[in-house]
Amino acid sequence: MRITALAGGVGGARFLRGLRAHLDRTPELADSTVTVIGNTGDDITLFGLRVCPDLDTILYTLGGGVHEGQGWGRADETFRVQGELAAYGAVPQWFHLGDQDFGTHIVRSQWLGQGLSLSEVTARLAERWGLPQQGVTLLPMTDSPVETHVVVDEGEGPRAVHFQEWWVRMQAKVPASRFVAVGMDQATAAPGVLDAIRQADVVLLPPSNPVVSIGIILGVPGVRDALRGTTAPVVGVSPLISGVPVRGHADACLQAIGLVSTTAAVAGLYADFLDGWLVAPDDEGTVTGQPRLAVRGRPLLMTDVDATADIAGAALDLALELKQR
Repeated sequence: MRITALAGGVGGARFLRGLRAHLDRTPELADSTVTVIGNTGDDITLFGLRVCPDLDTILYTLGGGVHEGQGWGRADETFRVQGELAAYGAVPQWFHLGDQDFGTHIVRSQWLGQGLSLSEVTARLAERWGLPQQGVTLLPMTDSPVETHVVVDEGEGPRAVHFQEWWVRMQAKVPASRFVAVGMDQATAAPGVLDAIRQADVVLLPPSNPVVSIGIILGVPGVRDALRGTTAPVVGVSPLISGVPVRGHADACLQAIGLVSTTAAVAGLYADFLDGWLVAPDDEGTVTGQPRLAVRGRPLLMTDVDATADIAGAALDLALELKQR
């Protein structure tokens, strides 16, 4: 089976690890391949280095090197370089990069400076983390620089800040009036992205942030059209349980674009291409007004790899049910 997934950070990465675990424990699916289209709207340049938080979280999680407690960054990390930068007065200090993590950003920046595309660099990094051996291909959504900015007003008039500053420093507590994907007007889908959607047997939307992860990927020219046109069933997993984000600040993001924080509202963002929607049991009867959408209630807490594998398996089961219709 050829599976394509659109994924953001921690939620997407953990779902993908569960998906791979489900495939490994299901003999008839063990040879399946997974192509991941990763969000790069979170990317930022810090201390002269290009940082791709969502891509790195996927690499570290699938490669067994992630800090499990955080869900991002490296396990057994130290912060001597960040401390030295602070001693020099280098800013910002609200985004902490570990010493091992710096290695990833240094080599990425070096290779980009030598003229490699982000796709080529990501493929090299994926080799180091063993993704190809797992049957996983990680593609950035675009090779063009795209950065999500957030328009906020802290009492002195509206201003735009990088998404990472709003998310990390402000903890999404300052209301956002809108999100702007800077550079999207110049972007094109990275090589292989559109084909991965068009040629898939199943397309999955993990429980990533619907506005600033999945939503940014959908903004890449051609991606939404490819999802509308694919013959593969498109099945999503809700990032909300009874209106509350499983992780992160999806509720604040939905509020910023004028939506209430409900599973039904998230499904509405995908209504033009979504075929199946996996929701928490209590939310199963709340998604109405989309007669073509198959909704199934299942426990959605990714408490460990086995529980996450069960969620991924339920998403695949729903996709296979839709394929047989």
